[in-house]
Order: sequence, then structure tokens, then C-alpha cells
Amino acid sequence: MDLTTFLIQCLNSVQYGLLLFLIASGLTLIFGIMGVINLAHGSFYMIGAYLAFTLSSLTGNFVLALLLGIVLAVAFGYLLEWCFFSFLYEREHLQQVLMTYGLILVFEEIRSILVGDDVHGVPVPGWLSGGIAIGNDMTYPVYRLFISGVCLLLAAAMYVALKKTRLGMMVRAGATNREMVQSLGINISLLYRIVFAIGVAIAVLAGMIAAPVSSVYPGMGGSVLIICFVVVVIGGIGSIKGALVASLLIGFVDTFGKVFWQQAAGALVYVLMAAILLWKPEGLFKQGT
Repeated sequence: MDLTTFLIQCLNSVQYGLLLFLIASGLTLIFGIMGVINLAHGSFYMIGAYLAFTLSSLTGNFVLALLLGIVLAVAFGYLLEWCFFSFLYEREHLQQVLMTYGLILVFEEIRSILVGDDVHGVPVPGWLSGGIAIGNDMTYPVYRLFISGVCLLLAAAMYVALKKTRLGMMVRAGATNREMVQSLGINISLLYRIVFAIGVAIAVLAGMIAAPVSSVYPGMGGSVLIICFVVVVIGGIGSIKGALVASLLIGFVDTFGKVFWQQAAGALVYVLMAAILLWKPEGLFKQGT
């Protein structure tokens, strides 16, 4: 492998890892902080991809489609938590699994009725369709750099929101001791509803910005759900920083695994998870970090 190819694979690794972080960070908020095993999280990613396909076709403007999609996702997440997830916090994990799996089936059926079962593509916006020269005869797509930039901005925003704001302080306190926070006069139900809506919006945004490079197809949420749980487990349940580090590790292992050892590339991520859990059973970072 020459230096140019190595650099391109490194960029692919970072881009995939950052996109994976964007998906998994929403799951970290919902699973790690709120204690709900949400199997439907991959469906939010799928909804985002289909929103990108539908809204970009209607508006003809990808940025406007992103903004509309985020607003719709926040409203959808808020309503979904109020109607369904608010009843799960005190329930057993089995009931959480059954209900969220049921939501997967509902979302897939609604998707099939509204959009059909065909594979769709979302065009890359014209102003992001070019490439940057790397070496003498290779280019790297500008849109993939755009994905990485969006993910980095959101990672920084989440860090500041959780560590430096009053809302973040209440979220971290609520994750540690819900009853104590409630006794201090904080509306923990509203707080959880906001956190859930943000988690849904992040997953939807990930699906929207990934649509132009991954296509839009039925069942696409299931392919990311398992790897998102792997990210959460490796990084440490409830740790945003851990989700970022774990996502980048998985990005490098998966990308270079497909380059050097294609037959076993799918298993390397799980080998990585097993090795880290043998070393640190609680994950790389503690909850709330």
C-alpha cells in the first residue's frame, strides 16, 4: 500500500468512525443515561435517510431538507417519548426490549406503505460534489469531509452541553440519582423527554447526512443497531467521550480490516470488543465522562 492509498484509507476510517459516533451518541444518551434498551434506535437512522430522500426531492435544497428533518425529528422524538418510552423507565429490561422491537416492526411497515420497498439514492449537493486532490492521481470526495466536519461540530456541541451547561448538569445528575433530582424540584420527566428528543434527532441527522453515500433501502436501520451497541459497550455505558473513542477505533479496525483481511473483517470489530472487555469490563470510560 502506497502512502496516498494509506492516507485515503485513514480518512475513510475517520469519516466512518465519526458517522458511527453520531449514530451511537444518541443511543448512549438514551441507553446509558436514561436506562432504556432501545432496539428501535436503528430505525431512527433509517427514518433520517428516508427523510433526506423525501425532503430533498420536495425542496430541491439539501441544507433546507436537513433543517426541516431536524425539526421534525425533535418533535417526533418528544411525542414518542411521551406516548411510549415514558412508561418504560421503571419496567424490566425485557418489557423495554419487546416494546422497542415492536416499534421496529411498526416503523418498517409504515415505511413500506409510504415509500415502498425500492432502493433509493440521494444526490450529493452540487456545492459538495467535488474532490480534493491527494497525491498525483487520486482525489477524496468533499462530501465525506463535510460528513466528518458535521460530526466533529456535533461532538463538540454535545461535550459543551453536557459539561458546561445547567441542562447538562441536570442530565448527569438525573442519570446518577433520579429520585434525588426530582426531590430538588427539577421536572425529571420533562428533562428525560428533552434528552430523548435530542437522541432521536441526532440519529435522524446521521441518517440524513449518510444517505448520499450509503443509499436508502429497507432494513438499513438493523445493520447499524448492533454496531452501535458495540460502540456503547466498548466506550462505557453512558460516556459520550467513550462513544467517540470507541467509534474511531471501530472505524480503523473495520476499514483496514477490509483492506488487509477481507474474509475476517466482519469479525474483527467483535474481537476488538472482547479484548477491551477482558481488559476493562466496564468499558474504556465511566458513565458521565
